[in-house]
Amino acid sequence: MRVLVVVDQPVLADHVADGLRRQTMAVDVAYDGESARERLLVNDYDVLLLDRDLPDMRGDQICRELADAGTRTRILMLSAAGTVHERVEGLRLGADDYLPKPFEYEELLARVEALGRRTQPALPPVLQHGGITLDTARLQAHRDGRYLPLSRKEFAVLEVLLRARGATVSAEELLERAWDENTNPFTSAVRVTMSKLRAKLGTPRLIETVPRVGYRL
Repeated sequence: MRVLVVVDQPVLADHVADGLRRQTMAVDVAYDGESARERLLVNDYDVLLLDRDLPDMRGDQICRELADAGTRTRILMLSAAGTVHERVEGLRLGADDYLPKPFEYEELLARVEALGRRTQPALPPVLQHGGITLDTARLQAHRDGRYLPLSRKEFAVLEVLLRARGATVSAEELLERAWDENTNPFTSAVRVTMSKLRAKLGTPRLIETVPRVGYRL
């Protein structure tokens, strides 16, 4: 899942982003509306965490623009004002969910995960293929009953491949889905991570390289 966190309080924004990254999500951060707009034009996000009270523009404006554009990005609006009227107003602007501040991180995470599931075809929380069992809720992976000590990035890459259900996934798409915007597009991160993942999966090899196209299970 790829997420954009737009909160004008850097400490809070970075804390939320770090927590989501620990759940294998690829997370970008913006502290104002203009920066958020730029990222939304360039990247395809599953979920937008949008503070309604930004310093340079209201989150309402960004929300309305995304709704008018028919984006698939799901919007979780945050605001210190949490009256029923304000929540209803936010939802009518195009937000998919609304969370008053202050909030508990566990609730925010659950809401982000729920919205993320709505951007993808319905799949069970436990993915299986070729003896691999990937529990996306517990962040655990096994092959033929053997526990796989995967890093968060290896877990994210394997999840993308499993969700593709046999389709080939390009290196560019893996970068888009499993890494954030700070990753150099010419990096060898995908190749290195794939090599480590294959070593941990063991034999027989399950991940196939499709020359000049990408990878598939």
